[in-house]
This record gives sequence, C-alpha cells and structure tokens, in this order.
Amino acid sequence: KILNHLTTIPEGFKPIGKVNRLLKNAKKLLAKNELDWGLGELLAYGSILLEERDVRMSGQDVKRGTFSHRHAIFRDANNYKELNRLHGIAPNQGKFRIFNSLLSEFGVLGFEFGYSLATPETLVIWEAQFGDFYNGAQVMVDQYIYAAESKWRRMSGLVVLLPHGYEGQGPEHSSGRLERFLQGCAEYNVTVANITSPANFFHAIRRQLARPFRKPLIVMSPKSLLRHPECISNIKDFETGNRFQEVIDDAQIDTKKAKKVRRLLLCSGKIYFDLLAKRREDNITDVAIVRIEQLYPLPEKQLERIFKKYSNAEIIWVQEEPANMGAWQHMIYNYCTKVPMKLISRKASASPATGFKKRHEKEQKEIIEKAFS
Repeated sequence: KILNHLTTIPEGFKPIGKVNRLLKNAKKLLAKNELDWGLGELLAYGSILLEERDVRMSGQDVKRGTFSHRHAIFRDANNYKELNRLHGIAPNQGKFRIFNSLLSEFGVLGFEFGYSLATPETLVIWEAQFGDFYNGAQVMVDQYIYAAESKWRRMSGLVVLLPHGYEGQGPEHSSGRLERFLQGCAEYNVTVANITSPANFFHAIRRQLARPFRKPLIVMSPKSLLRHPECISNIKDFETGNRFQEVIDDAQIDTKKAKKVRRLLLCSGKIYFDLLAKRREDNITDVAIVRIEQLYPLPEKQLERIFKKYSNAEIIWVQEEPANMGAWQHMIYNYCTKVPMKLISRKASASPATGFKKRHEKEQKEIIEKAFS
C-alpha cells in the first residue's frame, strides 16, 4: 500500500522529467521485489505514519536530499505547487512534516532536540547536508544530546543523519567525525550506527519508536551507496519477523568453510563494498568480511559468536578513515584485552581527508589491497 502510493502520481499533477525517470526506476526495482535506499527510507516513514504517529524532518536540503535520493516532496512543473508523497496514504495516519532549514546547524539541531523532548511519540530527524558540517552544532551534541539523560534524566529519540564516506570530495565533504561520537559513548547514552543496507536502515528507524524508551540515534548515512547496484534489499527483508542487524556476518562462508578462513576483516560502512569487490575480482576464498552496523552499544554477544566461528583467523579492522579517526580507537578500547586485532587504514592525519582525487584513489586502493595481501 505504501509503496504503491509512493510510486503513483495523482491526476492533474505534472512532475518534471527527472521525477518520471525516478518513478520508472523505482517501479523496475519493485518488479524484482527490491528496494533501494530512497524507497526503503520512505517506506520506514510511511509505516510509522500508518501507526498514527508523526514524522518530522529538517535540514538544509532534506526535501530532495543532498544527493537527490529522497524526493519526499515533488513540485508541479506548471504551478510549482508541492506534493508531499507521504500525505494521503490512509484516512487516519500521522503527519509527515519536512522542512528545508536555514544554514545554521547549531540553531536547527538545538530546536529539533528540544522538539524531540516535547514529543516522544514523534520521530524527529535532523540531517546534515554533509556529516562534516555537524561541527557547527558541537555544543548541542556535547551539552544536550549526549549528556541530557545523565544530567537531567531527560530521554530523547532524536535521529541525526550524517552523510559520511571517503569518495575523494576533500576534507570538508568526507567525514561525519565518527570518532568523536564514539568517544562520548558511555552508560548507554546513545546509539551510533554505520548502516549499509536499506532494510537495516528501515529497521533502525522503526526501532526508535518501537522501544519502550528513547535514545538518540546517530547514523553515519551513505552517499555513494545511495546508488550502488549492490546496496539493495529484498522486499522480504522489510517484513514482519525481521529486525535490525547489529552485525552482518559473511553470507558466503558457512561454519564448515569458516575453519579454512585465514583472515577475518571487520569493517563498518561503505568500505565493505570495496572489500567485497576485490575479493570477488581476485577469487579469494579464505578471507571473511563482517560488517558491524551498530558501533555503540557494541553487540558483544554477536561479535563473540563471530570470533568463535572464525577461531583460526587473524582479525583485522579495516577502515577508510585515518588511524586516529574512525572506529579503530573505539574497537581497541573495547577489545584490546579480549582478542588480538590489527589495523589497516589511512595513516594518522590532522585533516580528515586529502583534497586531491588521485591521492584519494591511491590511498583507497592501498587499503583494499593490503587487506587481502
């Protein structure tokens, strides 16, 4: 019902040509029972609305999405009137409010945090244009989002989406500063995730209101993965009976094959797809790749099962970020006395990323090749 509504244009509304192409591609995916990130995200919001709960979203370019993946609002090519794609799914549904905000991370994130305190039954989301820009609201993160429950016993279910990933766009458009968010984690104050599948994002979003308590959710959200041909989920993965997966094991290696695995690559985020492509290209069968989708609270029981399964393997943490950034320090802090773990990453750096495309590609290639050498 929701997907049909999302891919149908009402009579009398004339969309621009790009919207027609968007809907055509969406219908092609649905014909194969598949959903990409944009559809999976809107499906999550639609499912919450059908529970008669509201969804509120703001940020500097959220109606379209910075990377043109969301298109929550269409505009009529003739009169420029807006069509909210999540209105009118059912007679009795929650309200979907979405606002392109002013260019103040500090002001807008602070407002949305306050809104989330006042409306715990509403899904409240703030999205940065790029994850790098959140530092304009660092005070709100440190003083309120991370410490409000400890200081004032105030819970918040605010979702913060920070587009993150190393794609050669330079030091101001590559990093949501994952390491800083992980450094502030303690006493189960927040959830920090780096999600790589539309279905898993769907379940993470729904979990925010499904739980009998509220915790802020910080997501290192994707950029290039929004259109990656393998970042697709089957429609069955969204159905009742499925849930958010904190850890995603290597589907190609069963328990029997695991005994022959010489190296276990642990990673989080889009680098998984680079590693997967390299393994496939070189026909490597003795290296397993496991994704950690939730970095805090760390899913220790799931990880213990992973380490037990690959008991003969050397364990390596692989990340795109420099050694002094990303999740490496967080993993070492939690596992230095439990399992031996090595690092493959960019070298420590004062700047999050290089501004030279060729240097970025060289660094990325070296990380991937070293992971399998």
